[in-house]
Amino acid sequence: MEMINESIFPEKQIEYAGFWQRFGAAFLDGLILAIPNLVISYVAGKVSDDNQITKLIYGTIGQTVIGWLYSALQESGNARATLGKKALGISVVSVNGEKLTFGQASGRYFGKIISALTLLIGYLMMLWDSRSQTLHDKMAGALVIRD
Repeated sequence: MEMINESIFPEKQIEYAGFWQRFGAAFLDGLILAIPNLVISYVAGKVSDDNQITKLIYGTIGQTVIGWLYSALQESGNARATLGKKALGISVVSVNGEKLTFGQASGRYFGKIISALTLLIGYLMMLWDSRSQTLHDKMAGALVIRD
C-alpha cells in the first residue's frame, strides 16, 4: 500500500489493483462483450454479401466501437469502472484522484492497442511500476485502484 498525493486522498491510503484483479476484470468484460460482438459479426455477415474482406472490416469496426464505448462511457461515468472492474472491486481514476474524462478514458482504451503491440510489455510493466500502471494507464494519466 502506498500513499499518493495526500492532499487528493487525505482520508485513506490508496491500494493499487493487482495483476490478477485486472486480468479477472478484463476476462469478465470480454465475456460480457462476447454477446454484442457475436451479434455484430452476424450482422456484418448478412450485410456484406458473402465478401469475406467486407465482413472482416465491418465486424472489426463494429466490435471496436462497441468495446470503446463500453469502456470509455463506464470508466468516465460515475461508476468509474466497467462491469468487470466493478465485480472485482476496482475502479479507474485520474492520477489526481478524479473521475476520468471521456477523452482520457478513450485514450486509455485505444492505448491498449499500443500496450499489446509492444509484445504485451505495455501490460506487463504494471508488475514493476510503483503504482501498478500499464503503458496505456500512463498515456491516459490514469490509475487503477481497489475500491
